Amino acid sequence: MFVQQDGLMKGSSRPLTIVTGGGRGIGAATAVRLAGGGHDIVLGYLGDRVCADHVVAKARATGVRAVAVPGDVADDDDVARLFDAAAELGPVTGLVNNAGLTAHIGDLADTPVAVVRQVVEVNLIGSLLCARRAAQVMSTRHGGPGGAIVNVSSAAATLGSAHEYVHYAAAKAGVEALTVGLAKELADQGVRVNAVAPGIIRTGIHAAAGDPDRMQRVLPRIPLGRIGEPDEIAPAIAWLLGPDAAYVTGASIRVAGGL
Repeated sequence: MFVQQDGLMKGSSRPLTIVTGGGRGIGAATAVRLAGGGHDIVLGYLGDRVCADHVVAKARATGVRAVAVPGDVADDDDVARLFDAAAELGPVTGLVNNAGLTAHIGDLADTPVAVVRQVVEVNLIGSLLCARRAAQVMSTRHGGPGGAIVNVSSAAATLGSAHEYVHYAAAKAGVEALTVGLAKELADQGVRVNAVAPGIIRTGIHAAAGDPDRMQRVLPRIPLGRIGEPDEIAPAIAWLLGPDAAYVTGASIRVAGGL
């Protein structure tokens, strides 16, 4: 029997957490970190099955259950399938809203409309759709066990990212607003909602946007003087999902090397 207390599920064998964009980068590091902490994992990924399977294998090696589910977070039908797959393992108690992309680097005036729409759809609409579904299945008002949502935002949400990706920064600012609003909405329903805002992290997002040298180019801006690693973001996400953060909701933790 599940007994919910302070936004955390008590009395279950293991928490069950969905990680979107879990095949690589921050999502992969988070999935492996959570698995090591005893979470069963449902990994959402868009297209790279090989990477997703590799992360699933690493998670399973820790002794937990883990499955990978393909789909687009901006497609409500795909989001439903992701949560349905999770429900086959048990009640969902956590969501890491991590899927995202920048898709283009340059001034907003030079960014194709299709790219602007894609970035907003994935980073903001995708986060909204997944958070909405998580609220439906986790909220005690809807008969759920309670739990926690962590949205992966970005330092760009407050920096604005002029001449690089204003469209992405605007979408991530929306994710920050989602975090604050939904945290208040679900506070009396057993679900905590927080965000982590990474800075410049060593992932494939830069090369995917057409600028593989970006990390070194922007290095002088970072007060700590180095690029962050996905494994340095995962602990913050894991903490926000866990019992030590039971009194934390509506917060955004900046993990950005001083940016």
